[in-house]
Amino acid sequence: MSEDERRARRPGACPWAGEDAPPGLRHVGGYDAARGVLRARGATTQAGFTAEAIPRGALRHHPILLSDGPQHDEQRRAAGRRFAPAFVDAEYTGTMEVLADRLVGAAVREGACAPDHLALLYAVGVTREAVGLTHAPLEQMARRLERFMRQPPFDLSRPGLGRTRRQWALAAARGLGPLLGFHLRDVLPAVRARRRRPRGDLVSHLLAEGYTVPDILVECVTYATAGMITTREFIVMALWHLLDRPMLAERFLAGERAERFAILHEIIRLEPVVGHLYRRVHTPLEVPGAPDLAPGDLVDVCVQEANTDPRIVGEDPRALRPGRELPRGVGPAGLSFGAGEHRCPGEHLAIAETAVLLERILREHPRLRRPPQVAWEDLVAGYRLRGAELVFPRGAKG
Repeated sequence: MSEDERRARRPGACPWAGEDAPPGLRHVGGYDAARGVLRARGATTQAGFTAEAIPRGALRHHPILLSDGPQHDEQRRAAGRRFAPAFVDAEYTGTMEVLADRLVGAAVREGACAPDHLALLYAVGVTREAVGLTHAPLEQMARRLERFMRQPPFDLSRPGLGRTRRQWALAAARGLGPLLGFHLRDVLPAVRARRRRPRGDLVSHLLAEGYTVPDILVECVTYATAGMITTREFIVMALWHLLDRPMLAERFLAGERAERFAILHEIIRLEPVVGHLYRRVHTPLEVPGAPDLAPGDLVDVCVQEANTDPRIVGEDPRALRPGRELPRGVGPAGLSFGAGEHRCPGEHLAIAETAVLLERILREHPRLRRPPQVAWEDLVAGYRLRGAELVFPRGAKG
């Protein structure tokens, strides 16, 4: 049996196959079949991230993560310009470097830190620059977003997300307060400022496109939470792997940017933050390697299983091996950023900001005194890493 170097291994994470699947739920795990489903434009719609629980008539513009059709195409074109690699490198590299220096410098002076909290502040700090939410203190905004995400569990395959009335009430109680604070302290000040003086950020673009304030609020929540959740967890996971592999950490520090990106792409291939992607089928769909899909079916695309398909990634698919030779058309991150019309537009930003922060941390030669505990997050159907402690040898003594 080949070596399994994954840290996030959820028992039964991809349990549904063939006759074992609940009615209407179809599992897809092979790489080619998974990519085929994700690229089935027009035949499916977004069903993950609770997309189907959001009332369609409540907003004039549905958020990009959850929309489909012509509106989504236009949103994608706009996002493609704002998150293009050249634009990200020119507009946000300075922000990443300054923020990484400030946060890591403070952690070094303290002598230790919780890497998940450091990653939270950093991920929110970078994302809010891209979105345009720069008026409130960073720590306060991060706290609001973190509180907003403390939601009861749910199950996309069950009616009403499988929640009881009590759980729905708890979800509202936990979400409305932080959402109101985010609206009043982060979004409204940004809207007022960008109306007076537009910039190249998301809020300025949405105003120019005629978005209402409620539409802007939902879009900002979508971008801010997506940038916070996924990048935060990936930073901690990548740091965990690198600190446990001193030779790989040295390779990361000594390498050029392309080398660092290759290492990070291999880590996220092995440890995708978004473990499952869901699509609702609307027309009969035949994809080689997948079960026959009928209208109404909910398709569970298991990203980790697809990313470790030996027919695509080669030998030792569950081992960390940067620089794998992959077939033409297969990216080094596998399907960790999706595929097709809902492919994540922020891939380059996420990898670039992670590379900047990890380089700054690793130059301080830290030690992981306590590794993170792995838990699971329903919204992204992936891992959550908490409880780690990072110590710095030249920091405070004690």
